[in-house]
This record gives sequence, structure tokens and C-alpha cells, in this order.
Amino acid sequence: MRHAKIVTTIDRLGSISRAAAQLNLPQSSLTAQLKRIERAVGGELFVRTRTGIIPTGLGERLIPMLAELVRHADRVIAEAAAHFTEVFRFGNAEWTPPSLRSALKSALPVKEVQTETLSPDAAIAQVSRGTLHAAMVPGVALAASAEADELALASTVIVREPVWVALPHDHCLVGHETVSPAQLAALRWVRYTRDHWFHPIEKQLFAAIGGFDPEVLHYVDGHHEAMNWVRDARAAALTPPTGATREVRLVPVSVAEGTDMLLVWRSDSVTGDIQRRLLNTLRRYYCEYARTIPCYWSWVTQHPEDFVELESFLPPRVQRGGAGRAGPDRSGPGAGHRVASASAGGVRSAAPVAETLARAVSAPTNPTIER
Repeated sequence: MRHAKIVTTIDRLGSISRAAAQLNLPQSSLTAQLKRIERAVGGELFVRTRTGIIPTGLGERLIPMLAELVRHADRVIAEAAAHFTEVFRFGNAEWTPPSLRSALKSALPVKEVQTETLSPDAAIAQVSRGTLHAAMVPGVALAASAEADELALASTVIVREPVWVALPHDHCLVGHETVSPAQLAALRWVRYTRDHWFHPIEKQLFAAIGGFDPEVLHYVDGHHEAMNWVRDARAAALTPPTGATREVRLVPVSVAEGTDMLLVWRSDSVTGDIQRRLLNTLRRYYCEYARTIPCYWSWVTQHPEDFVELESFLPPRVQRGGAGRAGPDRSGPGAGHRVASASAGGVRSAAPVAETLARAVSAPTNPTIER
């Protein structure tokens, strides 16, 4: 189906560059895909002219059949979309609070919402195959996923979340404004296994601190296991604030790192209205959840420049030095690198996944929620 849509779009627009723009793909990527398609069918489908491209003899025979295939597929997708009135299936990484399912059910025009907790890789694969309608995944996982090359896969940033250090509730560093690299180096740690999505984020932060070799008590496979070790073994662990539990305390890290949480969906099976409802619901839910984490909501409201996706859910900013909103202050601990950064605004269409990945390993903030 992707091949059929690519070929018919190129034929209709008569130009690789115009087709790439409409499909939201880099021209080089579309050219490479067309070459793969032509190898699959056994010959060239188009030839270049001064005014654009025209079909070859093989193209003139195959393109009408491919166009008919696209029309049939559109009818199938429309019929499948009607299933939204029955069940919407949503995936999430690490853990899924029951209140998240309730929030989605209240916001979506469906009879039922089914949620599933699974690894980011599995969530991306299931969205790509159509087993899930959408999922919330860390951007670093999408950047590493083979499924990201799927033309039908779309994504947008829900929120950019910082990475903080979790400590026992009575630790001497609890209550500090930030923790310095020297203070981090003196802690005993639990770290994440190499196949966990949080490992590259953790690794990058330790490298930014100065590459010290920390004392590691245990390697964990999830945030909640890490928090248990913090509580019971009096260790330290890096975590996004929403990965922490009530038994630990969080302190910001002066060398700021973070991660983007993305909403991922198949652009050919989720309507624009559903996308907007999902984004709005997830971001609102994130803000509500952030209020339950000690010190975190006040941090979010004090650093709105780092949470631009949540702008419409934050209280009005105090004016500083004149009328209107204060300009962003990029100094201080909330303004470091962001891991897995994507575009800051609005819904991303299918092709911008490539752009998301192109920027996916540089940027500051952890999971959840249209600006």
C-alpha cells in the first residue's frame, strides 16, 4: 500500500520534489524508496524530462492498477476507522495508571478504551502493524526502532521531561535546589540495563558529568524496580519525575538531561480529531499527575520555557520587565541537553517521523501529554 501511494502521488504531481513535500518526506528518501519499488516491479516506472517526470511504458500499465488499489485501501481504512466507535487500543511504556485509561475514555468518542503496558519497541511495532491505534513512547526508542521507517507512522512530542536523581526520603541532599556533579559522584547507584530504553539517556548524563565510574549496586529493568532499590538499599537512581514513587524524593540535576515522550500513531488510521483529542488529554493528564509529585509542579511552572507543549495548561506567567510574557530564560539547571528531541508544536504527519529521528539524539526533559 505504501508503494502504491508513493507511485500514484508522484504520477499525480509529476515531480519527485513536489511528491516528497506532500508526503512530508526528504526528497532523497522518496527517491530511494522509488528505486526500491522499481527494483521490486522489475523496471523503471518514470523517466525525467525538462518539465518533470512522465510514466514509462511499464508505468503506464501499472499506475492505473496501483491507483485502484489505493482507492480500495481508502475504503478499507474508512471502514476500519468506524471501529473507533467501539474500542480504542492505546499502549504505554513502563506502567499505566488506571486514571490514564479513565481520562482517555472520557475524552475519546468511543465505547471502550483498552490500555496495555509494554516495552517501547513492542508498542512501536504494534502501532505500525495496527494492533494498537496509538502509543506513548520515549523518543529515544523511536529513534532506534526499525519501524520508524514506516511511511504510515507519525509522531509528535507530548512533553519534554527532565531527568532528576531519586534519593531516600531522609538523604542529606533532599531539599537542595540542585545536585552537582561532585555530589552525584559520591553516591551509590542503581543503573539501567543496556537493553532498557532509559540506558542511553542515563549514559549521556553520566558522560556530561565527567565520565566518573560510579559505584553500582544493581542494574534494573524499570523505573519502579529502581525506586525500590533507592528506598530499600539507600541508593541513588536517575529517573524522569513521573517514573518516581512516593517512597523516594527527587532533586534536580545541575547538568540537565532529559527525554521527549512522543505520541505515535498510524497516520492512515487515526483521524485528525482523534489525534487532537489524544494530545490534549495526555498533556492535561500529565499536568494533573505532575501536581502529585512533590516539588515537580512548582518546577514546571517556574520553568515554562522548558515545557512549551504544556503552555495552555500552565498558569499565566508573571510579567517581568514590561507588558506581555517574559522571554525564555535559558540559564540555570533546566536548560541543558534534550535527548530524543522532536518538533515543539502541533501534530506531526507521517513523514515528519524522519525529522523527529534526525533530531532525536540531542536535546532537555520525561513522559506524557496541542499546544
